[in-house]
Amino acid sequence: MFGLAVTAAGLPALAVAQVQGRPIENQLNLQMPVTRIADEINTLHTWMMVVCLVIFVAVFGVMFYSVFKHRRSQGHKAATFHESTAVEIAWTVVPFLIVIGMALPATKTVVAMKDTSNADLTIKVTGMQWKWGYDYLKGEGEGISFLSNLSTPRSQVGSPGVAPTEARNENYLLEVDNEVVVPVNKKVRLVLTANDVIHAWTIPAFGVKQDAIPGFVRDTWFKAEKIGTYRGNCVELCGKEHAFMPIVVRVVSDADYSAWVAGKQKEMAALADDPTKVWTIDELKTKGETVYNTNCIACHQANGKGVPGAFAPLDGSALVLGPKAPQIDVLLNGQKSGKYPSEMPAWKQLSDSDIAAVITYTRNSWSNKAAENIVQPAEVLAARK
Repeated sequence: MFGLAVTAAGLPALAVAQVQGRPIENQLNLQMPVTRIADEINTLHTWMMVVCLVIFVAVFGVMFYSVFKHRRSQGHKAATFHESTAVEIAWTVVPFLIVIGMALPATKTVVAMKDTSNADLTIKVTGMQWKWGYDYLKGEGEGISFLSNLSTPRSQVGSPGVAPTEARNENYLLEVDNEVVVPVNKKVRLVLTANDVIHAWTIPAFGVKQDAIPGFVRDTWFKAEKIGTYRGNCVELCGKEHAFMPIVVRVVSDADYSAWVAGKQKEMAALADDPTKVWTIDELKTKGETVYNTNCIACHQANGKGVPGAFAPLDGSALVLGPKAPQIDVLLNGQKSGKYPSEMPAWKQLSDSDIAAVITYTRNSWSNKAAENIVQPAEVLAARK
């Protein structure tokens, strides 16, 4: 492309086997591209580097040669002249041609990056502290919805002043419990937003980076041309758990995608509990602990104490110890508070039983002994209406 006989794949890592879809040790260049846009970006990167190198060598080569060959110790004297028409023309025309040579291919790629029309699949991506939500809006799989959380165990992460107690695997901090699955060679449009602060969805191998901004809808697209698993993460500083928002996209064949859609739809149907079912308090507490550890622990902490000055505590909270209706409302609709800088987001994407379970868990955990200590899924369903 652009008449430049340079591979767009980037330089191979030194003495390390090529690993698909994620950063690798000693990597010297961009990740292996698997979309046309990523290939063009890599080629542009190489082209711009070559242009800069040629300019550097030409300018400093002439400068060093002139200094060395015309130094005073050799008897040379400074020339006395004021202008040269040829030089004036040259240093106007040459930079103009250089800029055109860089701008034209770059503009072509940027325009292609913004063309989200005629997509085979549309997925809504919602950034939140600190996980991603995915809703399949159009195309095969329409109606599928799930949250994607970091799956690296905290025992591998450690904490300030405390070393990890478990060896870290090769996909450390780049693995999730629910991967995004898309078919190969199909155009996928992403519609992005956020429900709290600015996040950014990025997969380097796709050449995709798009901010997810609260109150705004942005879009981008990709068309993966190779089956595999590709990894990225949030690249916008979004809070204390910023490093724990990975993105994993699994590209599969059309047949495997159809099988995944069928399996995911059955899984969602199974999770859609009968709202009329009456759960025991022990069942709700057990389920609620799992929901809490998956979705709430990052802000409110395992001990329910929150983060002073940032996130509200649940242990001893007046909201948790008071009537249950306001707490159900907060889970469904979120809460704005001037006391804490981080607002409580809405969790409508959780099932009725998940919300009932996690509320029951918080009202019966730590030092909490709420009078209204149990919430049934039917109560959450009624509050949705």
